[in-house]
Amino acid sequence: MREGHATLGKTEARRLIARLKVEIPPYTMRRSFCFTALELILRLSTLWRQMPVSEIIGLILAAAAGGAINAVAGGGTIITFPTLLLFGTLPREANATSTLALVIGTSASIYSYRGHWPVIKPWLSRFVPISIVGGMVGALLLYRTSDRAFSKLVPFLILFATVLFVSQGLVRRFVNLEAKSGHPHAIFGAILFQFAVALYGGYFGAGIGILMLASLAFIGLDNIHEMNALKNLLGSLINFVAAVWFVCTGLVNWPKAGVMTIGALAGYFLGAHYSQRISQQRVRQIITAIGFILSAITFYREFMR
Repeated sequence: MREGHATLGKTEARRLIARLKVEIPPYTMRRSFCFTALELILRLSTLWRQMPVSEIIGLILAAAAGGAINAVAGGGTIITFPTLLLFGTLPREANATSTLALVIGTSASIYSYRGHWPVIKPWLSRFVPISIVGGMVGALLLYRTSDRAFSKLVPFLILFATVLFVSQGLVRRFVNLEAKSGHPHAIFGAILFQFAVALYGGYFGAGIGILMLASLAFIGLDNIHEMNALKNLLGSLINFVAAVWFVCTGLVNWPKAGVMTIGALAGYFLGAHYSQRISQQRVRQIITAIGFILSAITFYREFMR
């Protein structure tokens, strides 16, 4: 390797290590970047072994539940985000880590709706750019928000997401009844609304799928499967853009994200596989109860304790 390339590799390695908040002895900087990356992975595995078993199990179970909930009904962030807070993760870091852990499973759900891609393809040129911009702006707002300020917003965000989850049935009925308008004004309004949804999704994210269903009615879609296909694609894109920004700005707790990704993948697989055998009404009741309880607890911790 030439000296110039070696120097570049060391610089990139230092930046990556700084983002991952992992200390690696200076002598490794004399190695190639690939070898440093290998040592970095080994060090991460060491950090996982240093995490309490109870925390590892708790994060895996929470991520699995979040993935399964997203596969069945949506709203998994209501579980994963407070669980990270419970294990001492700072609010902004918890939000970024939860987003990254769940985005892989969320993206995988797109494939199950591949049969509806030809129908939704004409709408992608209108909704994809605005979703990317909105997701980036929302992630930037989170990065600019202090942990203290964000912690004050957490109770309201959880409550808002829970209310959205409770109203999911009403939204679906509204969508089915009113999905008749393809007027240009309705399309323009839906695009503006999608920007607001993407901004909220980049900032926090819980409940964005429910919000999108409300707006997709006004572009003329009346098939719930086609709407879910477009909703999942746009939601995955928003979360992906936000996750990339969180990684670049160093907000992600990598050991916890790695543990939760394992649980999320299992949860999405099991949720998608057994979704037809589970009483979705019961799942929604449990999630609603958890959301209101967590909202009450966080309100107490932030404003009354």
